[in-house]
Amino acid sequence: MTDFAAQRAALADVVAIPVTPFDAEGALDQDTYRALLRRLLDGGIRTLTPNGNTSEFYSLTPAERRLEVELTVAEAGDEAQIVVGIGLDPATAVADARAAADAGAHLVMVHQPVNPYVSAGGWVEYHRVIAEAVPGLGVVPYVRNPLLEGSALARLGELSPNVIGVKYAVPDAVRFATFAREAGLDRFVWVAGLAELYAPGYFATGATGFTSGLVTVAPSVSLDMLTALRAGDYPAAMKVWERIRGFEELRAAQQSANNVSVVKEALAVLGLARRDIRPPSAPLSAEGRAAVAAIVEGWDVR
Repeated sequence: MTDFAAQRAALADVVAIPVTPFDAEGALDQDTYRALLRRLLDGGIRTLTPNGNTSEFYSLTPAERRLEVELTVAEAGDEAQIVVGIGLDPATAVADARAAADAGAHLVMVHQPVNPYVSAGGWVEYHRVIAEAVPGLGVVPYVRNPLLEGSALARLGELSPNVIGVKYAVPDAVRFATFAREAGLDRFVWVAGLAELYAPGYFATGATGFTSGLVTVAPSVSLDMLTALRAGDYPAAMKVWERIRGFEELRAAQQSANNVSVVKEALAVLGLARRDIRPPSAPLSAEGRAAVAAIVEGWDVR
């Protein structure tokens, strides 16, 4: 029997989005990827999302996406809930969702549809088709569209009981509060999808978990934020916020052009992975590399 309670609990946590490390030939570096996962698990992280945006989802081949899921399940075993990123056209999303289920994953996170023509009804149907294909998996829509109304999600929840959570990534805490209440605050687990920088504001209005790419660099920092937010200790949460603000602002600059590059640079500074990244992203400039190195040195995470 599917343990939806465990899946919901996994979303009310630090939802880690690991990077996809590449070797000198540009291939997925399997050993380094598993080492990064092991570091997360040993650091206390219990929710992993292979094939997220920080994993360079749109630059991975179908075979690489499935390999990443298999590696994640193999490394995590029973230590974590696995939330697999899926998306693209409906047939591909369904195929990847079924592959995730076959591999032993627990949930799927559905990237926002990339089609330029998205209606509310079409958005509901897209997610309904995916959810119907994997009734044993929790399904988590990734909402980045500020025009989507909470009523659309409420309708999806009526049609698809395994849609259990939402990764909300519209940078507007008031909009999030409204959307969550229109959709059903208690019906879904609300995940702050813009990571630590937005987590305090979103927790104040209903979120109980947040995604993180930074966590691959410094698991303890992300967990400190979660501990403070769970306790309702916003002054403590904001102290963590102040520590990571510069790092997250580098990632968010220029419409998040260097979102993944900054994380990979930090891992390179720590000697944990190469900084290689696939286009249309690009490695940081010398100035950017120096800025990341200074931040990471200040965190004292080795």
